[in-house]
Amino acid sequence: MEGVRAEKVKELRERMEALGIREEEITEKFVRSGGHGGQKVNKTSTCVYLKHIPTGIEVKCQESRSQPLNRFLARRYLTEKIELKLLGTESPAEKARQKIRKQKLRRKRKAKVKGQAGH
Repeated sequence: MEGVRAEKVKELRERMEALGIREEEITEKFVRSGGHGGQKVNKTSTCVYLKHIPTGIEVKCQESRSQPLNRFLARRYLTEKIELKLLGTESPAEKARQKIRKQKLRRKRKAKVKGQAGH
């Protein structure tokens, strides 16, 4: 994929393979993006829509004005969604979210204790 480093593409392919996601099972469409980017965005089909047929999971990506980059990102999002569906709370993405949530909660408690000590 153009505009994305080879290692990142290889890593994504390996993740997809590990989850049993095959390219033949993915429907890909290109849609005209909307929003920021002006005339360039309105004239070209940079928005990527993917659907994983076996699970019915759909993803739409228009983060960049580059179609190849959006294709890569859409596949990454699709893989994360499928991973979440298959593994639930054991998926790496969900574990990272939980870790951040715990850190925020810990900071909040610390700040509350610190605020009460000043009174």
